Amino acid sequence: MTHPRAPYACDPARSRGRAFAQPESAMRTAFQRDRDRIIHSSAFRRLKEKTQVFVAHEGDAYRTRLTHSLEVAQIARTLARALAVDEDLAEAAALAHDLGHPPFGHSGEDALQDAMARFGGFDHNAQTLRVITKLEHRYPQFEGLNLSWETLEGVVKHNGPLMAKGDGPEVLPWGFSAYERWRELELHTHAGVEAQIAALSDDIAYNNHDIDDGLRSGILTLDQLMDLPLAGPVFRSVRKRFPDISEDILIHEAVRELIGLMVADVLAETRRRLAESGADNPEAVRALDQPVVAFSESMTEQLAAVRRFLYANLYLHYKVKRMKEKGKRVVRELFTAFLGDPQLLPTPWQASCDGASGQATARTVCDYIAGMTDRYAVEEHRKLFSVDGWR
Repeated sequence: MTHPRAPYACDPARSRGRAFAQPESAMRTAFQRDRDRIIHSSAFRRLKEKTQVFVAHEGDAYRTRLTHSLEVAQIARTLARALAVDEDLAEAAALAHDLGHPPFGHSGEDALQDAMARFGGFDHNAQTLRVITKLEHRYPQFEGLNLSWETLEGVVKHNGPLMAKGDGPEVLPWGFSAYERWRELELHTHAGVEAQIAALSDDIAYNNHDIDDGLRSGILTLDQLMDLPLAGPVFRSVRKRFPDISEDILIHEAVRELIGLMVADVLAETRRRLAESGADNPEAVRALDQPVVAFSESMTEQLAAVRRFLYANLYLHYKVKRMKEKGKRVVRELFTAFLGDPQLLPTPWQASCDGASGQATARTVCDYIAGMTDRYAVEEHRKLFSVDGWR
């Protein structure tokens, strides 16, 4: 069934197009093709063994970047449908938002930021743009995935403008300024409604699923949650209504209800902001001085308390920190080894370093490491530094 399109929705029939012109599909809109290209990319498949909070090989029950991205996309489609905007564009932005993350989550990113500090730096959002515009090699006519302007905009600006009007490229992370067409992405404006939906869907997914994974790991306990704003009342309500259910079902039901509360809050606040703004087309949304997709003030305050709790009790827990430190060490030592001798790189990557400057070589090493899964990074580290099994 075809749903009416809101006037502020992005319309694939009016897309600003692709960097490399291609014939339109008879079966799919521009945004559907973008979504499919993202799903079929190598970078997307590698998310299956990249850390969300717990290192991917620690257990099959925990989220990885891939399962997280799928959950974000599911929430994004729900919000987009309710707001009568383009579901496919919201889904594409959601599926692509983590493609630039290195192995070992934020600890891997911290290690690459330190290693690349004198070579232009590292930023996972900028790396995502680099992946989809350059590093994916799947098509004979162009590098990257040749996504539509609206999807590129959504990937780059889903968290808001990257610069103020009049700023130059010096304020941008290297990966954005290195993109030859960065000015066309209008980095001083907000993104469209669909990309803003993807950003809030990310917040909803990771807050709830980190609670879920933290409980299932045993690092968090139900008793710890009972006095926590937002989460506590929901867990207490579920326990009261279903006193005889198992802990596993209690966790699932409470997390499900928490997601529903947050989605309902975003819908109510977004509808209020859209009505007050008077925005009646995508350009009017982009020109506003604040996002239209948002949590209410009350929900924002409660979520801040939840995040503080998760940082103190999950992200900084010694078991998680130990794995994070191991991940940092693996990334740091791989970078040092490959930069010191690029001939240690696999043959296709060596070619990019032949005759290259120190900065270009460092960027190649960074691209190689950022694309690794947790498991592959550990295996590469073992091959370079372990003597186990030598005869």
